[in-house]
Amino acid sequence: MATVTHLDETHQNPRRWWALGALVASMLVLGFDTTILNVALPTMAGELGATTSQQQWMADAYVIVFASLMLPAGLLGDRFGRRRMLVVGLLIFLAGSALGSLAGDVNWVIAARAAMGVGAALVMPLAMSVLPSLFGPGERTRAVGIVSAASALGLPLGPIIGGFLLNHFWWGSVFLINVPMAAIGVAACVFLLPETSDPASPKVDVLSTALTAIGLGSLVYAIIEAPDRGWGDPLVLALFTVAVVLVTALVLRERRARRPMLDMELLTHRGFLLNTLAATLVMFVLSGLLFVLPQYLQAVLGNDAFGTGLRLLPMMGGLVIAARTAQPVVARFGARAVVAAGLVVLTFAALLGSRTSVGDGYGFTALWLSIAGLGFGFSVVPSMDGALGALPADRAGSGSGLLMTTRQVGGAIGIALLGSLLAGAFRDRLDVTGLPAPLGHTAGESVVAAHLVAGQTGSAHLAASANASYVHGMGLVLMVCGVAALATALLAAALLPNAPVERRTEGNESPAVAPATADAGQ
Repeated sequence: MATVTHLDETHQNPRRWWALGALVASMLVLGFDTTILNVALPTMAGELGATTSQQQWMADAYVIVFASLMLPAGLLGDRFGRRRMLVVGLLIFLAGSALGSLAGDVNWVIAARAAMGVGAALVMPLAMSVLPSLFGPGERTRAVGIVSAASALGLPLGPIIGGFLLNHFWWGSVFLINVPMAAIGVAACVFLLPETSDPASPKVDVLSTALTAIGLGSLVYAIIEAPDRGWGDPLVLALFTVAVVLVTALVLRERRARRPMLDMELLTHRGFLLNTLAATLVMFVLSGLLFVLPQYLQAVLGNDAFGTGLRLLPMMGGLVIAARTAQPVVARFGARAVVAAGLVVLTFAALLGSRTSVGDGYGFTALWLSIAGLGFGFSVVPSMDGALGALPADRAGSGSGLLMTTRQVGGAIGIALLGSLLAGAFRDRLDVTGLPAPLGHTAGESVVAAHLVAGQTGSAHLAASANASYVHGMGLVLMVCGVAALATALLAAALLPNAPVERRTEGNESPAVAPATADAGQ
């Protein structure tokens, strides 16, 4: 590191805790921005006339860019200065948020979310990678825990903050809230963080970055457009073909590279591969659920945005409880048993939720949401810990980068695939008999649009059909989630290694913490 000769002095600097506060603020913003848009989507769908596929793009534009650029962004920080690139990331995030708050149509919102994804891709790995320059081994575990907790705390805060803002201001406020937070982060980074770099890190591979972004974007685009155009549509088939070709080219290129940006050889470590798959599936299910649930809570059950945010808390509560207790449970029963059991619990919750009917109140939803949160926590924490624990210490950085990237990809595909399944099921089941063709088409775009058409035409039948159709589609989504979780549970129980994790990084940190402290050469 460029500042290695000054590390001892930095570790004793009392400003390091103020600097940690700046990083906490940055991670909070990224955390709640992951979920804040979910409660806003029904409102934005009504005011902007967004279809289900456009809502998917509003959510996915951020996640796709985030996933595609995280690895090269970390390398940029290594080579050109982590503080400098962290500030750049926060400024891009701020600009994207400001653009989103002023957007007047769906396309501008999608563009703003993509810009925010660029900023987030810089902030996430670099906020973690500067911690070793601020804290010595004795304090680093505590500092990493605080930053990680801030990131996790942002998830349940997102729906609550978003709901409160939507109840008191216009929908653009869910973007505007990021501006002062990001500005504070920029000022704090400039005045409090030391500059560090690692010029010896691998160079950013522009071609590999382009293959990742375009390949992933093509795959998600095809999945989102398929329900409207049909799975056999020439454009959809062409997009799937492009995705396969580009991802294959990426794998071949990275395997031949002397110092690959995306270290594919890590996937030959069985423990890393299987744990990464488990963690990615959990993100697939979690992202899909957070996409479909707010519309059910608002459009079908009739809650306002703030009430919707509050009603998502049982899942977040279960997730937090499980995440805090997972480590001692793993120590007692072993990672394989805990991951498999967590996935079985998730399976039960999803299949229970798939039995939801239009007449069920919120109590039933709260029950299976709480169980789902427990399943999420008990499966994702040990699987992430096991993934990094399966690697040699000198591969923790690249391993954590690959793990974080695949989790983001899982989230993007979850929104696209499960959202598309929901859209197709809703449209096929919706009864638009007696409506003029244009109104019938509009009603089929989303449950929010169907309720708007029902209000305009005074059709109680259409409103009831919209609710029944949406609940049916949500049930299918939950059933798919349950089947996928059960299949993964069986694979985990049969194949996951169960040996206790022996590897520790500097300062005796656990592998769950290791990715956070590793340099962003991920």
